[in-house]
Amino acid sequence: MSTYSEVLSQAQSLTPEEQQQLLEVLSALMRDRATTHIQGSSERLPRKNLKRWRGFLPYRVDALEFQLQLRKEG
Repeated sequence: MSTYSEVLSQAQSLTPEEQQQLLEVLSALMRDRATTHIQGSSERLPRKNLKRWRGFLPYRVDALEFQLQLRKEG
């Protein structure tokens, strides 16, 4: 396994085009990791207490119709 300083030294010896390619690949890896982390953490969140919203809206509401109704009233 390479250490950070070994990898950095190797990256510095790359051509500018290779460094750009490496940067793009590393950026994609980080985006994927961040996305996976966000998805994993949202799965671990406790469910919201939906019963406390009971009575605020009927159980089945057409979202578009509800928005149009709100806009007419406002």
